[in-house]
Amino acid sequence: MKLTRNTLCSLALAAALLPVTMAEAQDLTVMTSGGFAAPVEQLTPKFEASTGLHVAIVHGASMGTTTTAIPMRLARNEPAEVVIMARSELDSLAKNGLVIEGSQVDLVRSRIGMAVKVGAPVPDISTVAAFKRTLLSAKSIAYSDSASGVYISSEMYKLLGIEVEVAPKSRRILGDPVGGVVAKGEVEIGFQQMSELKPIAGITIVGPIPDDVQKVTIFSAGVVASSQHKDEARAFINFLASTAVCPVIVEDALEPTACVPDKMIDASKSLRSGPQVSPGK
Repeated sequence: MKLTRNTLCSLALAAALLPVTMAEAQDLTVMTSGGFAAPVEQLTPKFEASTGLHVAIVHGASMGTTTTAIPMRLARNEPAEVVIMARSELDSLAKNGLVIEGSQVDLVRSRIGMAVKVGAPVPDISTVAAFKRTLLSAKSIAYSDSASGVYISSEMYKLLGIEVEVAPKSRRILGDPVGGVVAKGEVEIGFQQMSELKPIAGITIVGPIPDDVQKVTIFSAGVVASSQHKDEARAFINFLASTAVCPVIVEDALEPTACVPDKMIDASKSLRSGPQVSPGK
């Protein structure tokens, strides 16, 4: 008998939750950065229906000093059980005692994408040379205040040798989706994780930036050290890391680490199939 996606998800969830009983069920607060926000929103109802738990999702950047950034939330003792963010920043939180060392689990690989407003000419970024020309000719550029934006502003422009030309016409977007300012026509080009661009209405996703200047970010989950419900937190993380949820994650323009290599290659190819118009939610 062929197993459906829902059946696979249910089986994986049941296995992940063996240590958790309904008597132990508690509400869980999950802090997630934008790179993994879409899968969390989609998969949480399945987890809730199977466990009786209620999951409260809180959004914030993996890094930065805005009040909503996950490190800032934890620093002021906001309650949470699970955090999902860039692995490098998650490890920093573990070293500082805010996340349980050894609880980190890699969930997905995420690539940086580029977007323009719907209806605008779709630029050529098929090669590094074409990508460089596109940035030099753009009137304005935006990037995030999290992992992708830090890389673009501090490394990518230098790798391309165009920092002097493009830095003055670039702006960092604090705490909001970059796709939103692109859709409004406030900037000509926007960069963010592919998974964060995909849900935004009014933009065309040109595609991932070229591999030679691409920065793949690992998004991972960890258990908050101050959590009072650590078993339930681990169960939620195990569910997100299971192979059964890979199809949902791939649809969000991410490469799940639980998938076998050939599935990852297929997912990566699908991200390069050409410009996409974000449908919005």
